[in-house]
Amino acid sequence: MRLRQRQNQIPAALLALNAANSPMNKPLVLILCTGNSCRSHLAEGILRAVAGDLLQVASAGSKPAGYVHPLGIVAMQEIGIDISAHSSKHMNDFLDREVETVITVCGNADQACPLFPGQLNRHHWPFDDPAHATGSQEEILAVFRRVRDEIKAVFTAYADGRRDQMKRHPEA
Repeated sequence: MRLRQRQNQIPAALLALNAANSPMNKPLVLILCTGNSCRSHLAEGILRAVAGDLLQVASAGSKPAGYVHPLGIVAMQEIGIDISAHSSKHMNDFLDREVETVITVCGNADQACPLFPGQLNRHHWPFDDPAHATGSQEEILAVFRRVRDEIKAVFTAYADGRRDQMKRHPEA
């Protein structure tokens, strides 16, 4: 009898553990830019890499370009992050989702940004648009790398702050 009770408790404990770690229980951070083709994907990939255990991370645009910039994919592969499966999405696709934090990475998206259900935080951290870089292929890629590294510094610091906050307030 006791063995049967324990067997029934184990799946329940595993389900509770899985539920605590499921994406549905992690706060959603939505990163917005106008085209959702470059900066927001760089930020999404980086934040997911450094804080995917704590946060759901998604990106979208106010006027989605319909693609992820190939040089953004290259720049991210150089630091071991694969965003090749990302897709360009419209920010309205998230209006029915509980979005805890919105981070805009360009001025146009900041101005067009609606209020999302459950939204508690909003940050605006603008970055240059590497898709507008000119010059040789190597010069343009250098701009992508610079912007990627700037985004990495800011979003890694943000993730570190979120971790510190969770240590101070584990119930939050």
